[in-house]
Amino acid sequence: MPTTLLPPGAPASVRLVKAGREKVRYPATVVADDGVQVTVTAPWSLPQVRDFGFVRFEPGDLFTEHYWRDRWYAVKEVRDARGVPKGWYCDVARPVMVAAGVLTSEDLDLDLWVSADGSLVLRLDEDEFAASGLAARDPEAAGRAVRALDELEALARRDGGLAPLLG
Repeated sequence: MPTTLLPPGAPASVRLVKAGREKVRYPATVVADDGVQVTVTAPWSLPQVRDFGFVRFEPGDLFTEHYWRDRWYAVKEVRDARGVPKGWYCDVARPVMVAAGVLTSEDLDLDLWVSADGSLVLRLDEDEFAASGLAARDPEAAGRAVRALDELEALARRDGGLAPLLG
């Protein structure tokens, strides 16, 4: 089946799914879609601040989100309301599904945070991943998830960080 491209400037909806249930859905605007990588922008979708200790997401923050139809992750560049980069939040997820302007991303629990200056690279939620039962339920997907996290971390630690991936 041929891929339908989303036109730049078009409204879209991002739907994040976890363990078969919709976790959150929010509006976005398409920046680019080349048939493999889809990039959208979206403001922080919650009305309150979420403080992770290593970064705060807050109203006014703008996310430039990169999804791939053939990769097991999504990378979200985060900037504050003034446009100052905070860093990149990387979700390990099944390849994005795109239909009727909706990007559906299935979260597999593993995440990576990379600070804007690249000095902080944190693997997140490995305990949640272990507790999810994915390794027993779908060993192939679990293996792909672990490899995706390893790949993202290796890219983040190289000169240039994640920028060449998103370019």
